Amino acid sequence: MSRQYFGTDGIRGRTNQRFMTAELAMKVGMAAGTHFLRGDHRHRVVIGKDTRLSGYMIENALVAGFTAVGMDVVQFGPIPTPAVALLAHSMRADLGVMISASHNPYFDNGIKLFGPDGYKLSDEDELKIEALLGQDIPLAASKDIGRARRIEDARGRYIHAVKASFPADLRLDGLKIVVDCANGAAYQVAPSTLWELGATVIAIGVGPNGTNINDGCGSTAPLLLQETVLSAGADIGIALDGDADRLIVVDEKGQVVDGDQIMALIAANWARAGTLRGGGLVATVMSNLGLERFLGDQGIALERTKVGDRYVLERMRTGGFNVGGEQSGHMILSDYATTGDGTVAALQVLAALIRTGKPASEVLHQFDPVPQLLKNVRFTGGKPLDHADVQRVIAQAEAELDGCGRLVIRPSGTEPVIRVMAEGDREEQVRDVVDRICTAVERAAS
Repeated sequence: MSRQYFGTDGIRGRTNQRFMTAELAMKVGMAAGTHFLRGDHRHRVVIGKDTRLSGYMIENALVAGFTAVGMDVVQFGPIPTPAVALLAHSMRADLGVMISASHNPYFDNGIKLFGPDGYKLSDEDELKIEALLGQDIPLAASKDIGRARRIEDARGRYIHAVKASFPADLRLDGLKIVVDCANGAAYQVAPSTLWELGATVIAIGVGPNGTNINDGCGSTAPLLLQETVLSAGADIGIALDGDADRLIVVDEKGQVVDGDQIMALIAANWARAGTLRGGGLVATVMSNLGLERFLGDQGIALERTKVGDRYVLERMRTGGFNVGGEQSGHMILSDYATTGDGTVAALQVLAALIRTGKPASEVLHQFDPVPQLLKNVRFTGGKPLDHADVQRVIAQAEAELDGCGRLVIRPSGTEPVIRVMAEGDREEQVRDVVDRICTAVERAAS
């Protein structure tokens, strides 16, 4: 069965349009609730959301759907995605739901589903829920309709769990930290976590109004964070995205540090401490070749997956790895979380700053990245990558980069775009290779 609704990270789309309406959200609640009605216990689903205006609409529709099929609902309000995963497991829920479109603008929204173990649903579960969306779903008897309640201490429970990931012998006293919460789900919990551990906290992106999530702030727009770090004379800046499962760092010089450097730091530190499992870390095909070479010099393996944190996590679970992530900033540290958690990853970076006593610019420069270039080619239909001329140009490029670079070409999973990425030791060669392939794709697409 082909996927109609679920993508690589749940269901996502523009609100009040095809994939993200109140009607669909209610059907998802009914379908997912029915799928997880297993056993004779009282069934429960927990629901969190970020700060988008449409979150109210989607949440109420989901509550209607879940209760209609006999599931009780616990609502958390605005809370990070990893908090939903954590609390779904700790509260013995049958299902966890996060309403968020992550780093997307406010007019998008999404529905992410977690199983009772706190992990994102398998492809098999998602396909079964998709099948139910097209059927008439039996409703609960009047006496069996679910109940809904809101709990107010969910954020406190999550803060406590996040602080437990920080070494017990360390404090953040003396560190001035700027934290950008993207006007999103972590606007309360991230500053509070850092303050409770002793840091001097300058919080930005903490005034959500329903439409300003990820708007000129957060991990995808770090300029404000860079400017604030420099003007405040801060030791480090931390940027999360709208649902706080992604982390980008800015050092004391205002330089942006991506996920590859963060993963290199954590993996190398854990390897020296003897706590790195699986013999290496898991990243996607987009991670820089410089990361792979750095890890190799350390005797640490790099396993690559398709783009998407769910594929990273799948490989981590099958291979017994406890560190994984993406260049974009998704950080999965499975000793502490069952999904990406930007705040947990940030605490590992801060622990390294405290232990070494060195500035962030030194601690976070683990390797020199090789030149890398990514371009997108939009097309209107067909399969331009199957065109003979495109395949010929790609083969030539691969031969040129053999031994000194890498080529990754893939269609986007969310829009009609071909992504062309090349990296290598010579920047001029990388630019030439990408331009030639993009030109060939454009010609084939037209």
